[in-house]
Formats: sequence, C-alpha cells, structure tokens
Amino acid sequence: MFSPLGAIASHSPTRRAFVSLLSDAIATQLRPYSLQSRLVDVAERDGELRVFLVAGEVSGDTIASRLMQGLKDLSPVPVKFTGVGGESMRKSGFESIFSMEEISVMGLWELLPHIVNIRSRINYTVEAAFLFQPHVVITVDSKGFSFRLLKLLRSRYAKGTHGPLHIHYVAPSFWAWKGGEERLRDLRHFVDHILCILPFEAQICKLNGLPATYVGHPILDDSSSLSPLLTVHRRSSSILVSESEKQDQQRQAESFLKHNGLSPGSNIVALLPGSRLQEVRRMLPIYAETMQLLKESFPDLSCVVPIAPNQQVQGYIDKAARYFPVPTALIPGASLETKYVAFNVSKAALCTSGSAVMELMLAGLPSVVSYRAHLITEWLIHFKKKINFISLPNILLNSEVIPEVLFRDCTPENLVKTLRLVLLDKKAREIQIESAKKMVRMLDQSIEQKKEHADLCRIRSPGYIAAWTILHVEKNLH
Repeated sequence: MFSPLGAIASHSPTRRAFVSLLSDAIATQLRPYSLQSRLVDVAERDGELRVFLVAGEVSGDTIASRLMQGLKDLSPVPVKFTGVGGESMRKSGFESIFSMEEISVMGLWELLPHIVNIRSRINYTVEAAFLFQPHVVITVDSKGFSFRLLKLLRSRYAKGTHGPLHIHYVAPSFWAWKGGEERLRDLRHFVDHILCILPFEAQICKLNGLPATYVGHPILDDSSSLSPLLTVHRRSSSILVSESEKQDQQRQAESFLKHNGLSPGSNIVALLPGSRLQEVRRMLPIYAETMQLLKESFPDLSCVVPIAPNQQVQGYIDKAARYFPVPTALIPGASLETKYVAFNVSKAALCTSGSAVMELMLAGLPSVVSYRAHLITEWLIHFKKKINFISLPNILLNSEVIPEVLFRDCTPENLVKTLRLVLLDKKAREIQIESAKKMVRMLDQSIEQKKEHADLCRIRSPGYIAAWTILHVEKNLH
C-alpha cells in the first residue's frame, strides 16, 4: 500500500521529523481543545489504541483503509481495529463483524425493504462497539447508519460518565439541502469532531457549534498514489510529457487493450454504473440500451466497466455483461492503477452520480453524469435540494461543466445524444479537461494552505492528516 512516509523519505531524515512537521502544520486548528486528554495521550497511557471503525460503502471503505494506514504509522502505540468495513480495509488486516454490503443502501423509498435488517445491524454494531471498549469510534460517510449508531452508542453510557471519542469522517452534505444547517447543529450531541473533505465545510460546522477540521479531499490521495502518467495534467498538455513517458504510457495502453481483448482502434466508453447493488440494477440496463443505440453511430464501439469491490455487484455485472451489445471488458475497480489505465484508453465515460465522478475528473476523461432513483425518492430530492447540480465537480465549479442527465430525463435516447456531443465536440471535451485541472488545483491549494512546511506539501495525504487530527483531538466535554 502507498505510504506518504515513504514518499518523503528523501526529504525528511526520520519519521520523527515528519511527525513534528505535521504537528506544527495543523496545530492551529486544534488549539481550542485542552491538551490534557488528547486521544494519543490516553492511548499511550493504556499501551494501545483501540479504534472501532465503520464504513458502509465502497468509497468509505477506501477512505477508511487509508486512515488505518495513517493511524498505524503515526500512533506511538499498537493500534487495534474492529468494526464494519469492506475489501480495502480487509487488505489492511481489518476483520469486519459482518459484511459491509448488508448496510450499503441509498435512497429513501429504496431503504424501506431493508429497514428491519439495517436496524438489527445498527443494534448489533452498538453492542459490538460497547464490548470492544474503544478509545475512539470513527464512522466514515454513510450518514444514515453512522449517525444512528453514534446516537445510540452515546446513550449506552451512564449519565455523567464519558465514553469513547466520536468522530465522523466526511461531513454530510448539509449545504445541499433545505434545513441542512439546522440538522447539522443536532449532531453536536453525539459527534465530537467532524473531518471535512471540502474546503468550506469546516468553518460552517464550527459556526454551528460542531468542532471540525478540513483534512483534504480523498481524490488527492489517488493523485499521490498514481504514476504521473495517470494524472489529469498528462491528458491535457503534451508539453508536460517527455518522450520516454509517452512510450511508457503507450506500452501501458497496448498491454491493457491486449489483455482485455479490445481493439486498439475502437471507440472505448468507460461505464461506471455505481458501487451499490440497487443502483447498478437500475443503471446498468439503461447503459446497455444506450450502448446499443450508440453503436449505430460508432460501429467500432466497445466498453470497459470498472467493477466496485462489492461481491453482489460483481456477480450481477458478470452475468449482465454476457448480453452486452458491444465488446465489453470487466476490470477490478479495487485496483487503482488498472482503473486509471482504463480511463486513459477510453474516449469518454458514462457515470452514475457519486464519488467516481471525481476520479474521472482526475483522469481528465470527458464524461456524462446520470442518475435514476425511485419516483418518490426523485420527487423528494427535487423538493428538498437547494443546489442546481448533483455532481461534486459541477457544484465546486458552480457550472455544468459535466453534462448531467438525471431522473426522468435519464433515458437511453437522451444519454446517446449527450454522449455523442462529448465524443465528437472537441471544444466540449477541452472545457471538461481544463475544468478538471482547475478543480484539482483548487483542492490542492486548499490543503496546502493548511501546511507550513515544504515536506508536508509534497505528500498531500488527506488520510494521514486525518489520522494525525484524530490522535490529537480530545473529547469536547460540555
């Protein structure tokens, strides 16, 4: 696994020096707390750090695995983990108390068939956390499950006594919904600190009485982990690419195409139908019909489908791909480099709204964002939202840089029309690529503003900054 400590080895002589630099860089954010009961001090006293960690979906699983690595490297004592997680966390030695897929449900109406099982899993998780006696409970995204868990766990401790520190990683998108800030204020009763991934979120949390720290968007960890050949800057400017790098990139592409049985001259579209079974079942048939219509204009059309590391999703896509109307290569989405090579050989992407849109922006791959849900869920979203866009790049740039084809408009006919534009219109493609560069720079600059030393700017690791923040936060007693 990529380790930022290794990445700065040539610039910092020892791990202790790195830790000292990182401490200085974020100390100003933590000064409102007393230094008497920091998490790291309690862990040192007990000789170990016990972390109960919960991730409920694939993107959260990736974030949590990087956080685990950061905590292991930065903690002065051994770290013990348990909780709920997925494939990425298991590769880091995590043992989940049940399958993460059981709670990976999104939507309002869509939740109803699963509500009994999810309530049961919440109660089971509360008991497991209580028995583990953790120093800290960390929930990652999945706000519905996470906040119910934290609220119930807080109530388990007798009045007047203090349980574990409660930290939530990835602030809920309170800024997107009517009444969002009011609900944000309620979190302070059972959340002690929030780790934010967007630059503007921490200040709003603090104004609503909720301690928070901006740690950087997880896409910056992708950028640090990947070969320079796979970043957004390489697709948009040949000046930045040396002849040897061009040759390496060409060899990567040729090897990928050969391995997956794809023609080098074909028009390849990357399809990303989602990471949850319910959304894949809804979106993949629409994508298949879209490809059927699109191949009338592009007879050499083929597809690559990065599959999320979710066993149910993998099984469903494996079966569905046998009947796809164009040559289709299925690749493991858990392999970061393979996924970005797939993006590099693709000419465009069709993506279900979610964290994958940010990955496409990092890759500089022009794309179309789509989304369908149950009619009741769609109606509630229309009624409650207070923003104009659904995908994060468009929200951050305040412009529909990436075309969005949503809800009842999300039909194969409309998707074909929009994809044709993205495939054929050179100006539209360049706008997306240049906007991607702007967005990545925006996130980069925001995180670097939190750093006072050159060594820290070189690593750009939100996972490690999050780990350090957790170790140095104390519970806000009030």
